[in-house]
Amino acid sequence: MKTYTLLLMVFILSVITNAQELNKEITTESETPFLLGRIDKNGLTAEPYNDWFSKNYEAYDLDENTIEKLKRNLKNFQITLFMGTWCGDSKREVPRFYKILDACGFPEDQLTVIALSKMPYMYKQSPNHYEAGLNIHRVPTFIIHKGRREINRIVEEPVVSLEKDLLNIVTENSYQSNYQIVSQIDNILKNDGLNGLKRAHKKLVKQFDSKVSSMYELNTYGKILYSTNRNDESIEVFKLNNSLFPNEPRTYMSLANTLGVNEYKDQAIEVMEKAIQRFPDNKDLVENLNAIKTRETQ
Repeated sequence: MKTYTLLLMVFILSVITNAQELNKEITTESETPFLLGRIDKNGLTAEPYNDWFSKNYEAYDLDENTIEKLKRNLKNFQITLFMGTWCGDSKREVPRFYKILDACGFPEDQLTVIALSKMPYMYKQSPNHYEAGLNIHRVPTFIIHKGRREINRIVEEPVVSLEKDLLNIVTENSYQSNYQIVSQIDNILKNDGLNGLKRAHKKLVKQFDSKVSSMYELNTYGKILYSTNRNDESIEVFKLNNSLFPNEPRTYMSLANTLGVNEYKDQAIEVMEKAIQRFPDNKDLVENLNAIKTRETQ
């Protein structure tokens, strides 16, 4: 993926110049503490985060042959990392990533790390919304850029290994990250808008049929769109997910619930009734339909 993104440029400049507090910790009575906003290695090696950071850092065996090749190239790039200190994938991959950077002697000032929220009201967002416009739907996401240009990214976990994925990106750059369907939809929305996505629906279903690992790829992306008030776009993503996974009851519920809270109540009921016809013994679908009908009469 080769993306030229004005928003990335604005993001990088704002991160560099913003005096936001580093390693801010969010604590509540009912939730495990988590870091939020700009962070660095000092935050990750403080308790309680060091329990998993140091363990996974030390346990990772580096691919020394690839590291030697990576050393010669990686220093010419900058990296922006989005992660969650509450996220299992981040807890696994981020310490490994730091170990690779340390082995390569990667300059600390060329790495920017943003910790995102786990709270429902700002899920996978940061206080200053550094993630806005950058299609951050999974964490960790490692964006490799050169100046104002995004070169490529690693999403959630490597395709081969972190070392080999990085080497590909900073040399030949034939790398394709996970969740290619999300990347393609995001590009359609940026370039052609909501109507463009509607027009591309059948083509995308044909292109990605049996190539998407699970319904959760688009379900999570749809939730991110909805949480950032891109409601109609989230509905179209849920429609596409339903077309790709018609045998998954949850795709009907996600679509119907999003339609329902956006005042498309008749459409929401129609989707749920269709689902119940297909899965007549599914009690969750019946309860979901009743909840939509109850909500519409209140």
